[in-house]
Amino acid sequence: MTLIDRLPSLTDAEVNNLLANARRLTDGANEARRLAAAELLPALESEVLARGAAKAEALVNARKARSSARRVATKAA
Repeated sequence: MTLIDRLPSLTDAEVNNLLANARRLTDGANEARRLAAAELLPALESEVLARGAAKAEALVNARKARSSARRVATKAA
């Protein structure tokens, strides 16, 4: 199992840490590490963006649910 395969099971902090390390390595490591980091960067960035979008959507849905609950409570009162 590769690191890219494991990304969905990692925590947000772990993914963010890997992304920071990969970005750092692309700037000044030896050639092998630079290539490995460059290979991981697109997958890491995609994972971070997907998680951010999922969190934003969950937040919007929670706000809608609270708003609906308030309207129902107001009508019942």
